[in-house]
Amino acid sequence: MQAGQAPLAAWSTGLCDCFDDCGNCCITCLCPCITFGQVAEIIDRGSTSCGASGALYALIMLLTGCQCVYSCFYRAKMRAHYGLQESPCADCCIHWCCEPCALCQEYRELKKRGFDMNLGTHLLLMMARQHGEARTHSGDHATPHAPRDDPL
Repeated sequence: MQAGQAPLAAWSTGLCDCFDDCGNCCITCLCPCITFGQVAEIIDRGSTSCGASGALYALIMLLTGCQCVYSCFYRAKMRAHYGLQESPCADCCIHWCCEPCALCQEYRELKKRGFDMNLGTHLLLMMARQHGEARTHSGDHATPHAPRDDPL
């Protein structure tokens, strides 16, 4: 670790704690593209949609069977943003050996950080914009409250 660099944080749940959220565990085992899409949309801050990310994941899975290569990049992005440890081993190894567990852990981490995993980021941004427009149209010309700091 370099001088002045903050220590890396531990994940809020373990890699094998999939049954902490049984609903997500079942969805991920049956259709991992859904969980991946939800995680990717939040990590990308809404620049990609859940559907598009999930569809690309499914396409890579069907054509090559190497979707873990794609999904490990999102784990690395997430770790870098939140300062999370690369544990218990390298991101690509985790996704290669236990893709469903890795996706579930990422999902739980974002959920514990306050994201509503059932709402897409784009929906949240749209609602915030509509709220700002409603205040402007209602005659209140005060500046709308700034949105809460984006955790990503």
